[in-house]
Amino acid sequence: MRRRTLLAGLALPPLLRPALVRAQATAPAGWPEKPVRILVGFPPGGLTDVLARVLANALPARFGQPFLVENRTGASGIIAAELVAKSPPDGHTLLLAHPTAIAIAPALAQRLPFDAARAFAPVTLLARQPHVLLVKGDSPWNSLAELVAEAKRRPGVITFASSGVGSVQHVQGEQFCMATGIEAVHVPYRGSAPTMTDIAAGQVHWAIDGVGVSAPLIEAGSLKALGTAAPRRIARWPSLPSFAEQGVEGVVPGSWFGLMGPAGMAPGLVAALAEAAVAAMAGPEAQRALTSASAEAAVEGPEAFASFVANETAQFRALAQRTRISLD
Repeated sequence: MRRRTLLAGLALPPLLRPALVRAQATAPAGWPEKPVRILVGFPPGGLTDVLARVLANALPARFGQPFLVENRTGASGIIAAELVAKSPPDGHTLLLAHPTAIAIAPALAQRLPFDAARAFAPVTLLARQPHVLLVKGDSPWNSLAELVAEAKRRPGVITFASSGVGSVQHVQGEQFCMATGIEAVHVPYRGSAPTMTDIAAGQVHWAIDGVGVSAPLIEAGSLKALGTAAPRRIARWPSLPSFAEQGVEGVVPGSWFGLMGPAGMAPGLVAALAEAAVAAMAGPEAQRALTSASAEAAVEGPEAFASFVANETAQFRALAQRTRISLD
């Protein structure tokens, strides 16, 4: 039997209430001196990329320079995070942060190219998104029970996809296998968009991923959702039952997204970026993106976001210690 990453029982904290940034929100004089890069660790198409582009469209009006999105894919977002961690703390290189590289990998890996607890300046949490379990549109499975029954009939044959080893989607897939007692083969990809393509083509059997990237394919009939990992049904699809309603417990409900820079950024710059990002998330483009992804804004200032990330990482680290999980 292959070694399985046993990840169970984690849940994201309750939705954080929007709050004003209380630090002095004044960027240093002359900043930015050149275009600002927002690095994304995943390919275009997912909500990480979409939110980065929302900020890239909104922030130039506030700061007078272009904000450019760069997709630096690979290693479940760790490549992009490393580039930001090792950039000068002058505010010209930012990260659209995701739990995979910021909270999961630091908890489950002994060797990373950065110390996540010290390498970043948290700016603000932006949003949270529920995930759903997906199969091919014409799949014979119409419920989690049917998928589980088939997997138990063919142990080690049914495959599940993720956005990479150690990604949220990988965590969720392993949790689902553990909760249901099935053996499924993990197939890692370099992001959500290629995952969706291969599920729709029948190259892999199932995945748990975000509504933002999967909704168009679900509504076109190329994919089918069998349930949501969120604790309540999604308003967009009120007939889609939750995992809990189908007897499956202990799967992370979804992903969160935030803005970070390299450690050492001036507090005034961090506060100014947080204030601008919070304002952008209240704008019409952000609201359309959140509605399309069935996501919720979850904006907070730097201190609250830092505490949030520390809490997330501690939960994963405690679990890793209990189960001797390692991504090394």
